Amino acid sequence: MGNGTKRVKGKTEEIKGAVKATAGALIHNDQLQAEGHAEQVEGQSRQNLAKAQERVKGAGEELAGETKDAVGGLIGDDHLEAEGKAQARKGKARQNINT
Repeated sequence: MGNGTKRVKGKTEEIKGAVKATAGALIHNDQLQAEGHAEQVEGQSRQNLAKAQERVKGAGEELAGETKDAVGGLIGDDHLEAEGKAQARKGKARQNINT
């Protein structure tokens, strides 16, 4: 399961929990309200985990790209250098999107 799917599942769980918590509050059912809050928190946790995994993946891409860029510069390979810069930017963007 991809991280996008994990984030969607987490958001769905968060919304479901919010609805359940609100329903519990409206009908004065403390157990339903508590279960809803717990589901909400679980959904938020799933989303945060997926974001953290994407940030780690982005950091790896950035590092690999910077390495390619450096190696390309050392050996005079412009194509490898450009490829490395692009990969590093992609990794940095992945990290920024998932903050």
